[in-house]
Amino acid sequence: MPRHGKKYLTALKAIEPRPYPLTEAIETLKKIRFEKFDATVELAVDLNIDPRQANQLVRGTVSLPHGTGRSVRVLALVGPDKEKEALSAGADYAGLEEYISKIEQGWLEFDAVVCTPDVMPKVARLGKILGPRGLMPNPKSGTVTPDIARAVKELKAGKIEIRNDKTGVVHLPIGKASFPTEKLRENAIEALKAIESLRPAGVKGNYILSAYISTTMSPAILIDRSRL
Repeated sequence: MPRHGKKYLTALKAIEPRPYPLTEAIETLKKIRFEKFDATVELAVDLNIDPRQANQLVRGTVSLPHGTGRSVRVLALVGPDKEKEALSAGADYAGLEEYISKIEQGWLEFDAVVCTPDVMPKVARLGKILGPRGLMPNPKSGTVTPDIARAVKELKAGKIEIRNDKTGVVHLPIGKASFPTEKLRENAIEALKAIESLRPAGVKGNYILSAYISTTMSPAILIDRSRL
């Protein structure tokens, strides 16, 4: 069983064992947080899916209205004809062969990767490195596209990937603890709406079982979804 420090346990005692309306959950989270840095606020959504079934996987994206508050380093794997376009759109790095080689040698100083369809055969060999880290470009997430400028701009503006883990839970960053309550609320609602829209056709009954909000180090607070 994991051990928690005194500050965590004190914060935990301040949370009542009940579902919180979203606004109250956010305000409570702000009161109990104890990090000495601007912590990320995270949403954890437990879904009624079987992750072992390919037709029940949840994959998609959402553009948060107020962004995540974090700086996203974007790598554009593109041919020479697209490098200038990618860099002008805000990509931190743009190129192909040299970056593929660097990644194979262990370089991973980026947070998102986009590429054009024509280079996918070359990018595919990075699957074993980027895949487990959730960084592999994918058409479903909009990171494999001929419109490389748009993909880069969306990622820089706060577009994030929705992807369930092996237990059927989706984890999403929805902002920073310093964000005003209303901005966090609007980001959370947009994220929940996006997850709801990705409901697999084979899911019966309740799709979203529960949703919790927390900061990087705080206890999680159960959200009362019936009052959203």
